[in-house]
Amino acid sequence: MRRVVVTGLGLVTPLGADVETVWANLIAGKSGAGPITRFDASDQKCRIACEVKPADHEYGFDPNKRVDHKVQRQVDPFIVYGIDAAGQAIEDAGLTDMDEAMRLRAGCSIGSGIGGLPGIESESLVLHEKGPSRVSPHFVHGRLINLISGQVSIKYGLMGPNHAVVTACSTGAHSIGDAARMIRDDDADIMLAGGAEGTICPIGIAGFAQARALSTAFNDEPTRASRPYDQARDGFVMGEGAGVVVLEEYEHAKARGAKIYAEVVGYGLSGDAYHVTAPHPEGSGAFRSMQMALKKAGMTPADIDYINAHGTSTPLGDELELGAVRRLFGDAIQTVSMSSTKSAIGHLLGGAGAVESIFCILALRDQVVPPTLNLDNPSESCVGVDLVPHTAKKREVRAVLNNSFGFGGTNASLVMKKI
Repeated sequence: MRRVVVTGLGLVTPLGADVETVWANLIAGKSGAGPITRFDASDQKCRIACEVKPADHEYGFDPNKRVDHKVQRQVDPFIVYGIDAAGQAIEDAGLTDMDEAMRLRAGCSIGSGIGGLPGIESESLVLHEKGPSRVSPHFVHGRLINLISGQVSIKYGLMGPNHAVVTACSTGAHSIGDAARMIRDDDADIMLAGGAEGTICPIGIAGFAQARALSTAFNDEPTRASRPYDQARDGFVMGEGAGVVVLEEYEHAKARGAKIYAEVVGYGLSGDAYHVTAPHPEGSGAFRSMQMALKKAGMTPADIDYINAHGTSTPLGDELELGAVRRLFGDAIQTVSMSSTKSAIGHLLGGAGAVESIFCILALRDQVVPPTLNLDNPSESCVGVDLVPHTAKKREVRAVLNNSFGFGGTNASLVMKKI
């Protein structure tokens, strides 16, 4: 069996535009939330978001570092975030000078849950107000979800699998799991895998708010709005950004002396077959996804030290995920730590699973688990579960589980361990 390891990491998030900055801010308990600045949100029910900060911010994002100006003008922000995160991961893995033989066996699996929503919105207005002849010739290929993988493969000459997952909020985790399978199946030796999202725009905020998915009770206190498991939670806070990892076949990585962060040992996926937006009332899909990931990893719940929960801060979803974890873990619930980093960076939708997988990998590296912010009054169902309230926690971390669940009842779970 070909083993799959992680040899590179890249992040663009509301807490920073590189891995170490993001991680330091996350562990320090900082929040990326604030008032929406991209547009006038005064008429919106939800007026807050976790935006990627501009270049002049203390931990802002400078797209000029890795993305050509011409590309920036042609594509939506999610593609820019994805290209940059992929570039970071390639640099971190020491793969910027791959020869042709290596590039023939290197591919991409980078997806998005929604894709180019801001561009679709703006070009629709152009069509309506100025007519079809004024619509950008880059409209289609600047919005398509697979164009992160497309742009990255072109930029770095990667000629292996060129793949893009679209499974709503499970996208990032599915992308990593699918890419790991491609390496195990000998379709590639190296895969860039992850997800990106950039949907903070008027139609995106309005649509999720109308679906009653977003927090609206904390417009005047944005840093308190994302509060998974807390009794006052009333919906998630929209986030944006990207997370990309370099996955590599173990012997291939070892032969070139690569730095190895972790091994991907389990991948589970399932469908609720229940409702378009609501999770199964018994959490059965989440349960089966985690169960499959552990089975593939050859592990029991007692082997897991940290769970990065889907934990979006919605009244129903948090309870059902916690119930599924209790059911699967049994007595092992007493020894595992579980937190939701969406409390700090918001919900990155299609990018969430990838960004949160990187947080899991960093927890393995540094033997510390990130906190759940704003957990002031936990729900009764939280009793007896270490949800790491407010402050990061130093502890032994041998193996981790990452959960991602999405609209349409799609579920993904990943298990990674130290090597």
